[in-house]
Amino acid sequence: MKRVLPAIVLFFLAPLVAEYLLGDIPLNMIFALAFLAPMYGGGALLIREVVRRTGRGWVTILVLALAYGIFEEAFMTETLFNPNYLGLNLHLLQPGFIPVLGIGAWWTVFVITLHTVWSISTSIGLTEAMFPDRATQPWLKTLGLSIISFIFVLIAVFACFWAVKSDKTHFVASVPQFVTSGIICLLVVIIAFMIPKPKENLVRSGSAPSAWIVGAISLAACSIFLIVPQEWGWRAVGIYFLLYIIAIALFSGWSERTGWGSLHRLALAGGAALAYAWHAFFQNPVTGPPNKWFRIGNAILALVVIIYLAIAARRDVAFEKTHEIAGV
Repeated sequence: MKRVLPAIVLFFLAPLVAEYLLGDIPLNMIFALAFLAPMYGGGALLIREVVRRTGRGWVTILVLALAYGIFEEAFMTETLFNPNYLGLNLHLLQPGFIPVLGIGAWWTVFVITLHTVWSISTSIGLTEAMFPDRATQPWLKTLGLSIISFIFVLIAVFACFWAVKSDKTHFVASVPQFVTSGIICLLVVIIAFMIPKPKENLVRSGSAPSAWIVGAISLAACSIFLIVPQEWGWRAVGIYFLLYIIAIALFSGWSERTGWGSLHRLALAGGAALAYAWHAFFQNPVTGPPNKWFRIGNAILALVVIIYLAIAARRDVAFEKTHEIAGV
């Protein structure tokens, strides 16, 4: 059990971050984890295990998380193309609508970023920070990875059929939309494995800022992303890409400086998680209007995140001290 504990944590943490911490699903619907864990947790585990088994790093994780986001929203839910997903009248495709593609620029960029940054990458970052001594090691053997792969494929197929059946209009995307999405998804995966493996002991001049600064900037950037009004359409998309450029420039540069370690990676993931936590109090769940019990659930999850980060930080500090003493 101890050997696979990190994998179990990620399997359930990913859906908790992706849907419950976001505020889309109330905590009293925790039973939905039976469906959501294989989808989010299975996807996150597959990405993480493949990356760590092949000796690759965080850039590959992020690119594969992007592929996951495209796959889920194009095939499993079809929200990229459905003008009225589940009859919720959210008008997701209207801001920045692109008629020739049948997609909304705002929604496409927004929802795929949610999966890339939060559903997959933040969940992996939080889990690895809780087990710093095994952060770069595989957590599953071949049998375990095969089982997770089978479960993920099974739930993906089920989700595709469920999305059509549960939609009031029985919406199905067009063949060109499916084919284009599949090609893009495949290209993104190929690109992920064309990225060079991280070089060991590559350190740029200068010292990394404190983990507190990294966490504060992560929290600020993620919060700005979440509060940009969807009505801004193309302007919102422009702000998103500006945030991408700033975040990539800062964090990629800092990560190669002296002193960057597990605490900094925890701060990055923690900032993103805390942005979800506070924003959830202003989020309307997809299950209906929020009530006091929904907000109580938001508060419980926010408290759990804070406690989780505190425990993970203590483990990371102890781990880094041990390595300093050992001269690693």
